[in-house]
Amino acid sequence: MVNVGIIGLGNVGAGTVQILTENAGQIALKLGFPLRIAAVCSRNLENKPAPDGAFRTTNWREVVDHPGVDIVAELIGGTTTAAEIIHAAIRRGKSVVTANKELMARCGAELWDQAIAAGINLAMEASVAGGIPIHAVLREGISGDRIHTLYGILNGTCNFILTEIERTRAGFADVLAEAQRAGYAEADPAADVEGYDSRSKLAILAALAFGERILPEDIYTEGIGRITPVDFDYAHQLHHTIRLICAARRTPQGLILSVRPSLIPQSTILAGVRGAYNAVWVRGEYGADTFYYGRGAGSHPTGVAVVSDLMRVAREIRSGSPERVSPFAHARLGEYLPIPITFHRSAYFLRFRVEDRPGIIAQLASALAAENISIDSVLQLPQANWRDLPFVITVEPTTEASVRAAVARMAELKFLIEPPLAMPMEQSL
Repeated sequence: MVNVGIIGLGNVGAGTVQILTENAGQIALKLGFPLRIAAVCSRNLENKPAPDGAFRTTNWREVVDHPGVDIVAELIGGTTTAAEIIHAAIRRGKSVVTANKELMARCGAELWDQAIAAGINLAMEASVAGGIPIHAVLREGISGDRIHTLYGILNGTCNFILTEIERTRAGFADVLAEAQRAGYAEADPAADVEGYDSRSKLAILAALAFGERILPEDIYTEGIGRITPVDFDYAHQLHHTIRLICAARRTPQGLILSVRPSLIPQSTILAGVRGAYNAVWVRGEYGADTFYYGRGAGSHPTGVAVVSDLMRVAREIRSGSPERVSPFAHARLGEYLPIPITFHRSAYFLRFRVEDRPGIIAQLASALAAENISIDSVLQLPQANWRDLPFVITVEPTTEASVRAAVARMAELKFLIEPPLAMPMEQSL
């Protein structure tokens, strides 16, 4: 028997307890021994799940120090108390399983070094993409490949909002309110809709895929707050759709990382990812393209990832495994700074809102020409309100730096109602 202490009985913690309890028989058959919940901790224990006989406490230290606990599951999130819990468990010589994307994105490599020095394991499958075992894929499943590109839809809240705007033509604020009512979005949705949640997840996946120590702040990030139904109308005219794309690309100059709304062809598999689902698409030098899809969050999908990690660590405790596979797929991560997003090169979609008057296209074309950017197409759907007229210019492949310079020139033009919205058009999917 191997005993588990669970700290945090929120959405993920409750799902983990349920799976460990209801699926105990199957888990024991797969392991060859029982995996038992010995202790649970929550700030409020009223109506919180726990099996009969488990030690219950509101003090996490009592779980970490409990002599009957072999593995500590940190499921509270955040970067302060969670870090204390993991450090304390390592000091006590107890392996750790965590679902904490933010902490692992910032401190995971250092925590792994400490875990190795202490002779224990640190597992974090649940930190990215919930029920999709993407860590195991990158760490072991395709570890023999050399990855060139990784694209992901890693935030279910954003994907739900974007696909609902696309489906219903409702505005961002209305769909966000619907997402909050449905439980897909928090009362304060900034971490999701501004891209910060996705940024932490991409930092972890980039470390796994490329072996580089990446901080969230190294990743260029834009949110989805400016996306409107009109943007989807024009994207469809171009046989594209819009998703919040997490991208990591190996280029001759270095690694380019971004989280931003992007146009992707409707014919691609990522375009079919709808609602609160997540997906990751990987291109390797030898194995070519692989694709992974599933629920990105929720008590049960994420709970399955936590329990699977607990099972893997429990096997090690029972049988011993001195040659551990790093949770980051590399024995040591390289010290590296990604190159700026301004080096990225692609076609771009530029959406404008203007007060209509003669000469607008000529002035915008002049701003683009000044940065050596060639126009590919101009799109204007019928619109009755000439005082707020949306239209789109797509440009041929150019650098992000050139697009930014052109947009800065355009910002001085008096007919613009708001700054132009620029989104890359991903063609390499």
